[in-house]
Amino acid sequence: MSNNLLTMKRRHILGDLYSKCDAIESIPVYLDIKSEEPIGFADESLGRYADAFIFHLPDVICKKFSSNGYSVVTDYEPAEITGGAKKRYKLNHFILVAPPSALPILKRRNSID
Repeated sequence: MSNNLLTMKRRHILGDLYSKCDAIESIPVYLDIKSEEPIGFADESLGRYADAFIFHLPDVICKKFSSNGYSVVTDYEPAEITGGAKKRYKLNHFILVAPPSALPILKRRNSID
């Protein structure tokens, strides 16, 4: 399975946390739940002022994510505050979650006993 790159704006991913989160070097990306093995990682390798995350994900997941097939759950914790600085957050990982409407519905069989 090959990996693809997907670039998305920080504001799109972080929403209200956009201005409060520290920059990242590289954090893991999980699918549905945090497990032992991440499916990929995200970084900000475009540089400090590029203002975007680059997701390194498997082909199939990258395509689905780029077409709004997943929501992003962000795990974060308070960052160390020095002096009278405003409250900041450190990003730990992202989890891609499929919306409930994207999950397959099993068909019921009519059984006659």
